Amino acid sequence: MNMLKELQSSSKDTWIITKRNLYRYIRLPQLLFFSSIQPIIFLTLFNFVFGGAIGAEVPGGKYINYLLPGIIVQTTLFGALNTGIGLAEDMGKGIIDRFRSLPMSRIAVMAGRTFSDMIRNLVVMTIMISVGYLYGFRFQNGLASALGMVGIILFFTFSFSWIAAFIGMSVKDAETTQLASFVIIFPLTFASAAFVPINSMAGWLQVFARNQPITFAVDAARQLALGLPYNGAIWKLMLWTVGILIVFIPLSIQRYKARV
Repeated sequence: MNMLKELQSSSKDTWIITKRNLYRYIRLPQLLFFSSIQPIIFLTLFNFVFGGAIGAEVPGGKYINYLLPGIIVQTTLFGALNTGIGLAEDMGKGIIDRFRSLPMSRIAVMAGRTFSDMIRNLVVMTIMISVGYLYGFRFQNGLASALGMVGIILFFTFSFSWIAAFIGMSVKDAETTQLASFVIIFPLTFASAAFVPINSMAGWLQVFARNQPITFAVDAARQLALGLPYNGAIWKLMLWTVGILIVFIPLSIQRYKARV
């Protein structure tokens, strides 16, 4: 009974923190606006600059069909970095100290941040898919698979939010958190199947690109969106996602307790 009450209290506290973070986008809508503008610029440049050169070499027909799932994975991963940046900012401003004085679950601070960033990513994904449709993108595997694509990307990037949370709790400020997170995300994103087929890369790089989680995320998204042949990417992505959560949720909570 006590455990049930504790879980209910933690869930309530997490929802309160989630709403607190979401209200920030209502007060500062420019944050959401510029979060959407950058990936739209990426999508536009890659589609119209590189589309003519490599469009015939990718599966899924038009290059926009191949590109959009990769851009969405990249965008939501960058969005997941906001978890660590936001937590580092709250630490620096003393907001976490205020939370400590309240009778609330400690995990709620980080869980609320990760859930609010996941909801924000869902909004940005909706905008990206809408722009993709304007450029000619089409789901080719039915509504259920389209929703499945959205779901697995959100789940995967939710796990990366916990990596970002750990980084945010481990460094001293938001700027360092951002730089440290980008050092991880940039190589993984660009050395993946997000923008070009892996077989066009150097041989030594192909080995890395074929066996890292962002490639699995992009391949799984394309399989669901376009009905491409199944190559095991979905279950490999789920293993990576669950593994990241198992490792980084306890590490983040431990680091949070040590910092506060």
